[in-house]
Amino acid sequence: MGNVLHMRSVEVPFPKRSLKLCSIHCPLPTNIHQQHYCYNSNNSNNTKVTEEESYPQATQKTSGQEVKTGESGEKKASKPQDGHSKNTSKTTSDDEQGPSVVQQEWKLEVLSLNNSNIMKSHKTVETEATKTTVATVAGVAQSKTSSVFQKWAAMELEVQRPMTKRQLSDECAAYSLRVVKKSTVRREEGDVQRDVEGQAPVKPKLQPRPRQSSSSVKSGSVSKKKLKKELFATTEVFSRVDNHAINTGKLRSQKIFSVPTITQTITEGAQNELEKLRAIWIWLCHNIEYDVSGYLGLTDKLCSPERVIETGRGVCCGYSSVCMQMCQEAGIECQEVSGHGKGIGYRQGQSYQNTKSLHMWNAVKLGGHWYLLDACWGAGRVDMDNKAFIKRYDDFYFLTDPEDFINSHCPDEQEWQLLDDPIPLEEFEKRVLKTSEFYRLGLTLLHPKHFLLVTENGEASVSMKFTKPVDFTYQISQRNGCEPKAVNSSSGLLTVTRESMRLRLLPPTGGTYDVMIFARSGNNSGTFSWVCSLLVECPEQKPTEELPENPFLSWGLQRSAESLGVKKCSIGAEAVLSETGSFELVLHTSRPLMMLCELTQKDLDPSIAKRCLATQIQFDRLTCNVLCPYLGYYRLSVFVRNYERPQDSFQNGGNFLLHCTGGAINVNELFPPALSTACGPGIRTQDAGLSKFSHTGAVVSTQQGKCNITFQNQQDLELHAVLFKEQRKRLGLPLCRHVFFTYNSSKVTISVALPEAGVYKLGLYAKTSTDQDFSLLCDFVLRNSSESSWPPFPCTYTAWQRGSVLFEPRGGLLEPLSWVLFRVRVPGAQRVSVVGEQLMELQLSKSRVWEGEVFTGASVSQLKLAASGGGGGSTDMAIIMSFDVLSQQNEM
Repeated sequence: MGNVLHMRSVEVPFPKRSLKLCSIHCPLPTNIHQQHYCYNSNNSNNTKVTEEESYPQATQKTSGQEVKTGESGEKKASKPQDGHSKNTSKTTSDDEQGPSVVQQEWKLEVLSLNNSNIMKSHKTVETEATKTTVATVAGVAQSKTSSVFQKWAAMELEVQRPMTKRQLSDECAAYSLRVVKKSTVRREEGDVQRDVEGQAPVKPKLQPRPRQSSSSVKSGSVSKKKLKKELFATTEVFSRVDNHAINTGKLRSQKIFSVPTITQTITEGAQNELEKLRAIWIWLCHNIEYDVSGYLGLTDKLCSPERVIETGRGVCCGYSSVCMQMCQEAGIECQEVSGHGKGIGYRQGQSYQNTKSLHMWNAVKLGGHWYLLDACWGAGRVDMDNKAFIKRYDDFYFLTDPEDFINSHCPDEQEWQLLDDPIPLEEFEKRVLKTSEFYRLGLTLLHPKHFLLVTENGEASVSMKFTKPVDFTYQISQRNGCEPKAVNSSSGLLTVTRESMRLRLLPPTGGTYDVMIFARSGNNSGTFSWVCSLLVECPEQKPTEELPENPFLSWGLQRSAESLGVKKCSIGAEAVLSETGSFELVLHTSRPLMMLCELTQKDLDPSIAKRCLATQIQFDRLTCNVLCPYLGYYRLSVFVRNYERPQDSFQNGGNFLLHCTGGAINVNELFPPALSTACGPGIRTQDAGLSKFSHTGAVVSTQQGKCNITFQNQQDLELHAVLFKEQRKRLGLPLCRHVFFTYNSSKVTISVALPEAGVYKLGLYAKTSTDQDFSLLCDFVLRNSSESSWPPFPCTYTAWQRGSVLFEPRGGLLEPLSWVLFRVRVPGAQRVSVVGEQLMELQLSKSRVWEGEVFTGASVSQLKLAASGGGGGSTDMAIIMSFDVLSQQNEM
């Protein structure tokens, strides 16, 4: 292809008589080649040229007077009757006085012509050796012919453009000139026609077709651009047009391949240009498939409208050419635009410098405004792995806003960006690749502005914002030769809130990484769609520990947490540090929720992980206590459901990154096994009528080895407590002897005296009726750091009534051969005695306390406290509790 062919096509209806075209390269001061044309005198003046821009006024001298040629091309002086003789004499006169004829430089972009004709014409125009030649030129300049010249000269600006900006791709350059009816053109030697029938190339029958001059895009002929939303609010307004185009457009099965027929059929009933264009777009996207075999070079590429419609396949120029012809049939001004597209085979960082463009799309003019569309991309996508076209209609590329279109389409001519401030090719190369789904979800990229990210201290970040709920995930792969290497998702920390997303990238090693971000609407649980891609350069790895895998996409509270009933959280999405080996997570809820938690770490066994968690479930909050047996990073995942709907499944409410930097907990000091999911006071205890707990948390710590837990028992429930420790160093009486209940009206006190240091589980049970078993209300975790050994409490019996209080002795082990003071309150008792080696009666004091000293002796192993009386007036004595007496060797 020579320079003459590197141009925009112009369509000119040829006259009935022969038209002689001469292509002349005339060097200009700007070093831009322009084309000049000479016409023989028998050319008819009915030649028509579509004028795109008015040619500037020029002044010529004829017969000694000035003649002005305006936009209409009509002279204001009388026409000469003979095109040769009359002008010859006058020209001679003018020559004697000096050059008086101002030669216009006209241009029309056509195919290359015979070299001999070019040289001959060149000499005819530029040489003034004979006055006859000049006279001939002046004679041809009649009014209608002059108008044609001026219209052709109006295209001069098109040639005054760097040739590199008008290079067409190999795919579409051959189709820069339109194939027209055989009767309207004649074959010229050296012209080549693209093989539209799949045969060998033949000489063409071409006619240049008009194309919008880029200068018209710059000029005031195109008003300020309008956005898509100013044309229509939603594509639902086209439902009637779309259905009609789809239902009536299946014409290939009827062997109908005519562009006029198809266009007329599918646009029938369209009320304006917009609806006609919509029908054309819908027909293209639903009836033409991408020619994958042609793209891969396995077959000839299909670009001509006839072959594209007949076969139902075509590459990008096939879509654009059919769109062009259909728009012309519908009376819509349309242009084909060539340029670079970030489509098949695109890779981040790819350079387009000094390369031919490989894509074509269309620009249409509606209501004086230009819009962009790409039916090729609107029809579907190409699966290169399977070398197949996937039909997937994409409405985004119909009249796409220029600010969005430029991220994936860069035209060869900047004017067709339709931007107020066009961007250079270098900027296009740097832009982040965004898919149509990116815009459909309403995403806005905050950082970065360009696709390449360079880590600082081994870390980089990506952030977005949005107005509607969106879920995200991502994929990281390291460039390793030809095959990318998938990277563990722990190389990224994704945080999603109601209005923003942030992805921290932490490459595991130095190198280059491809990052793909996927998203989906937060209102459904469908698949994720690719929205954008970036490239990360990591000069050197940041020294860090391995992060845990997160299969639940993001860190922090899930975007859907609020809909699940979680209002806020005590910790955020960033890693939470701890130097003590323990964490506390608190979730504030809007309604009662049930909670399950999962803790993972690279060295943590799942069975041990269960002993690292203690959860507390309350009406308005959920609490999770976490212990870390190893240093490093942990993932804590929380799952919730409605408390009152046990049939519902648990859903992930949040995932939290914990970083233990010190104070790792000994495995033997973790929480007791088999803890209930409801630890500490919560919904269960409140439903049972227990309230006003002295210890509101699940974990009770004591440094003395003794504690009292008090609460109110409004419903007078029968209560029971079970104390448990996994491993006991000191064997003795059962642990149930280390728990003692005291009832004082509605107030209940659970006294605990622990025999050794360690971690205990205290289960609180209740019975609501005599025919029911005890049910668990909650578990308390007792953590004792004291090395002291406290003796057990006395053993109580059923006669130990509510309201009874033991003041002394509190210990259940008594020394032999010693006097022990007894002080006890037994409501309603008429008599209270201590039975040992002998019976000892206690006396009732003024404060209604039975008291007295008792000798333990040496021959008995127990002292029993008994009472008589009660509400029935019975005189029988009933044992209410017993005390163990140590042997003289102090053996238990």
